[in-house]
Amino acid sequence: MNHPPIGRLRALRSVELLTPDFAEAVDFYEEVWGLQVVEAEHSASWLRGTGEEHHALRLTRSETIGLGRLVFALATPAEIDEAAHRLRARGIALVTEPGPLDQVGGGYGLRFHDLDGRLVELSADTWAVTARGRDVSLPVGVTHAVLNTPDIDASVAFYRDVLGMRVSDWSEHQMAFLRCGTDHHCVAFNQAPWVSLNHVAYEMTSLDHFMRGLGRLRHHGITPEWGPGRHGPGNNTFSYFTDPTGLVCEYTTEVAQIVEDTWICKVWRRTPELSDLWGTAGPPSQRIRAHMAGTPDGSPVAAPPVDARTDTRGDARTDTRTDAPADAEGAAA
Repeated sequence: MNHPPIGRLRALRSVELLTPDFAEAVDFYEEVWGLQVVEAEHSASWLRGTGEEHHALRLTRSETIGLGRLVFALATPAEIDEAAHRLRARGIALVTEPGPLDQVGGGYGLRFHDLDGRLVELSADTWAVTARGRDVSLPVGVTHAVLNTPDIDASVAFYRDVLGMRVSDWSEHQMAFLRCGTDHHCVAFNQAPWVSLNHVAYEMTSLDHFMRGLGRLRHHGITPEWGPGRHGPGNNTFSYFTDPTGLVCEYTTEVAQIVEDTWICKVWRRTPELSDLWGTAGPPSQRIRAHMAGTPDGSPVAAPPVDARTDTRGDARTDTRTDAPADAEGAAA
């Protein structure tokens, strides 16, 4: 029996990250990264960007490191109820039945697990906040998440057939980029030995804001671990950093906009020239690759050898490691 997708996802609304370095992570994302705490508890903090979403990031104190949940927007509570009906018809168990969400940010929603065991939340009618304006070099909100998976075909099929996403492009058979709106991708999957979070990207308003954001980080003594550059798939700018937990975060802007009737999915070759169209970023260091790979059990990433780390000037040295998952958005394996 053919089942329709569970609904029309509108956007990636927020992510939850798990961290044992809770206080340090909150300080980093607020004081350095540019988000703003809107609610705080002993073991959780909710941080917003400059947009209207109540929060783009939830940080949760945890013994493990990684992704806590992905939160996608649906338009109405009725769509949440219909999504629950269609999930049950597919035999997908609900972790949280549809109804008012007893959590900071409110809303009406449900939760379930994807094929790799990630917690997915669908929500509507969440609280909004007044936009802070886009004339500052701060993140608007979360724009995409890249997820490591041991079975990229099954993961793509689940997010396409169940969640209704569309495949925008492939990077050979190593990465797949999926959209739920006009942005080229809100989720990407990276073929890898284990399930983990590769990185989370935050949108900057313009190329000028993107570069000024990098300048602000530099004033805090933080230089990119890979970037700045511009990817081939998605055409978005990139600059990658690690937070105090070791999770990878990205500033990005100018992602390709999709016109459904004219877009043709293509398969990109995995070459340095397509990984970075500008040719400014150099190869990703072994250190950033190790953090993008994560660990299968949510433990901290072991430090790579000294001669393969990014040096104090932020210059990425050549990476010869072959056992880690390939880097995101078109990087050469």
